[in-house]
Amino acid sequence: MLRFKKNVDPISERSRELTTKIAELEARIRKLNQKAEPGNRPRYRSTAYPQGPLPSSRSAAPAPSGEPVFEPVDQHPLKAAPDSRPTAVPRNDLGAPKYDLTALCKRVKKYFSGPPAANPRLINYLAAGNVHGLRPLRKEKRIARNRFLTLALIFVAVLFGIFFFLARPR
Repeated sequence: MLRFKKNVDPISERSRELTTKIAELEARIRKLNQKAEPGNRPRYRSTAYPQGPLPSSRSAAPAPSGEPVFEPVDQHPLKAAPDSRPTAVPRNDLGAPKYDLTALCKRVKKYFSGPPAANPRLINYLAAGNVHGLRPLRKEKRIARNRFLTLALIFVAVLFGIFFFLARPR
């Protein structure tokens, strides 16, 4: 009887649990916001006025004082990022650019390699098969490799048959 029962996916099950918890927390936040009194809301300070006690109302302006208010300013500007532009191309005696074979190999290798992984730990988990309910990446690669080899052999056999069909004497 258990043969026809669907296997439970642990990731989707955990996702459902987290979704219900989020819904409960959102309901609790809404309930707490409704209980909060409007008089207890924080008053915001304008940055146009100097630091000190808050004005009693928004219409009341602070008394102008004779001395200006100064704020400390950092006199050292931010350090600029180092210039990542390549330097001038090295030239030989005739003025033609020199060819750097190692740099060319690195550029080609960088072009064909994909972008770095955003989460390398996740990649390691998937490759090792540590996520329950998911097949390891090695097994997926092996299945894909075997499928490719089988289809390649079938293709070669079909080509071989066509060649002998066309090449046989009449």
